[in-house]
Amino acid sequence: MIEVINLTKTHGAITAVDQVSFMAPAGSVTGLLGPNGAGKSSVMRIICDLDRADSGTATVCGRRYREHPFPMRVIGAQFEGSGAHPSRRAIDHLRWITRVNRLPGTRITEVLELVDLQPRDWKRRVREYSLGMQQRLGIAVALLGNPDVVIVDEPANGLDPIGMQWLRGLLTGLARDGKTVLMSSHLMSETEIIADRVVLMDRSRVIGEGLVNNLVQVHGSLEQAFFTHLEQSRQMRMRTGAHQ
Repeated sequence: MIEVINLTKTHGAITAVDQVSFMAPAGSVTGLLGPNGAGKSSVMRIICDLDRADSGTATVCGRRYREHPFPMRVIGAQFEGSGAHPSRRAIDHLRWITRVNRLPGTRITEVLELVDLQPRDWKRRVREYSLGMQQRLGIAVALLGNPDVVIVDEPANGLDPIGMQWLRGLLTGLARDGKTVLMSSHLMSETEIIADRVVLMDRSRVIGEGLVNNLVQVHGSLEQAFFTHLEQSRQMRMRTGAHQ
């Protein structure tokens, strides 16, 4: 489970995350949904201790990321493609990570097959990979420790229609196995298919959240639900600004 409480993060005069709170339960896919620049990646980076919040807390399975003795066995995260050096072979990248994190080497083949990278590609340099293949390699890294919590940032970037179908099956399958899955996306129709629940974000704030089925039942689609909440949020900001 992931629990985020009143997270705030600023970069100088820019507020990247503004009093964000939500919970991502085990056994479900939770989507952080919003346009580019909404603050989704910033929240995820704080959860994974890649960035530090000015205030608020973010815990995974009851602890901060850095408090877990072997974090990759609890939390697996994928940001911006593979994270591998372009000149490194994919299999060597995974070998290095398993050794550093004291993970079993047998897990390497398992995750490469799980993300559907073909054996002929395992020894290719990462610079030879397409964007979609790099996304798959990044997800393989996230799954190396067989973690209870999986965090993926815009995982659909670079994937073709076959890759998108594979991604749906992978993430929903992880949730069925009891894992907590948190994914960010700006693709509303795809998120409607994959996610069980969503946290709607705009301009660094949460503007709404709920079960996808409930939101679709009320608004007709997840896209319409987002824009309804967006309009309500912006009207609220205008009224608040007028009263100050």
